[in-house]
Amino acid sequence: MSELDPHPNNSDIEIRRWAAATHIAAVAGYLIPFGNIIGPLLVWQLKKEDGQFIDDQGKESVNFQITVSIAMLISAALTLILIGFLLIFIVGLGALILVVIAAIKANDGEAYRYPLTLRLIK
Repeated sequence: MSELDPHPNNSDIEIRRWAAATHIAAVAGYLIPFGNIIGPLLVWQLKKEDGQFIDDQGKESVNFQITVSIAMLISAALTLILIGFLLIFIVGLGALILVVIAAIKANDGEAYRYPLTLRLIK
């Protein structure tokens, strides 16, 4: 995906904001179970027709949040041997940091790719 125009018009700014919103919507996961998937999925589904950049970043956000959820479930299972408690903290903090980075990049018009992400939605 190419980067958007560095001198955006109002339409580009709106597209960038919605692309960033697909990433930020993952914060809902800190409030409701699986909100980290539901939030980006809702924003992506509602706005993907408004621009290819929103569609691209929405897919990326949902894929990352599915990966994070799988990692959290594995970490939760590992709490039986105590290491899971540390892993839950590391995965949660890492996911939050990466979401903020992705939102900033998307708002700047750069297509962001999360590291270590299962790309289940193409």
